[in-house]
Amino acid sequence: MVKSIRIGTRDSTLALWQAKAVADVLYAITESTEIVPVKSKGDLDLQTPLHQMGGTGIFTKVLDEILLSGKIDIAVHSLKDYPTVMPAGIKLAAVLPREDYRDILVLKNSADFLTSDTGLVATGSIRRRAQWLNKYPGHQLTNLRGNVQTRLQKLQNNDWNGAVFAKAGLLRLGLVPDNAIELDWMIPAPAQGVVAITCRADDHNLFELLQKINHRESWDTSLFERQFLNTLEGGCSAPIGALAKKTPDGYDFCGGVFSLDGKKKVVIEESYPSENPVKLGARAAEVVRQKGGNLLMKEIRETL
Repeated sequence: MVKSIRIGTRDSTLALWQAKAVADVLYAITESTEIVPVKSKGDLDLQTPLHQMGGTGIFTKVLDEILLSGKIDIAVHSLKDYPTVMPAGIKLAAVLPREDYRDILVLKNSADFLTSDTGLVATGSIRRRAQWLNKYPGHQLTNLRGNVQTRLQKLQNNDWNGAVFAKAGLLRLGLVPDNAIELDWMIPAPAQGVVAITCRADDHNLFELLQKINHRESWDTSLFERQFLNTLEGGCSAPIGALAKKTPDGYDFCGGVFSLDGKKKVVIEESYPSENPVKLGARAAEVVRQKGGNLLMKEIRETL
């Protein structure tokens, strides 16, 4: 057994659930844990669209700071929100088994609007926005911010047809409505559904300890997807989707980039051999760049 491990987390209900899940897994290798909740910039400002809030790290920077200060020993994140370039002095140490990676549409009433040229859908993600407009170009999108419960309540309080959520978060909190529709056509955010644990880079003993609880398949597919995002030079709020699945022979991968208005996209679906997932993610991104993704990313950066 090792000493008590202080676990840093955001203070939303979902983030605290994730921290508790990590604490439960750590129970086998540590005498005790302490959960230390904090508020992030993204939690305090619920009005500004995420892509307008100064780039990556909106939900993670405060945890990085207290981790480096020594006030906590590890930090727990939704890996899809964590920058692909790790801050100096911090390293990714482990991930838990991936939850359902899909996005879902929670309906206000009926799904009839999906066969109409008009509709009003809420989401705070420009990735979801871009893919929705690609499929439903006549629909309108409106910004939606806040924790899971707040967003569900906003859907009920507004005249929207529906709102898009990550299924993983709703599953973890037992809040998936009966009328939710799984969006199998929407490419998820890189590492969506993955709970990650970071530690200080120089804490070698703790890193080795955390590797004992690391879920290898989720780790490898996350590295693949995050390197795809990194090579395309897209931040966590970029309109980029990526999904890698392990197969007996390697990986099946689907990923791509969409214009902000949904009118353009460069998407690939390919299979890769069982090699280093970081190298594979970079290779897949280069394919997208060569097919026009580099020009599309240039347009996006000039617009955001």
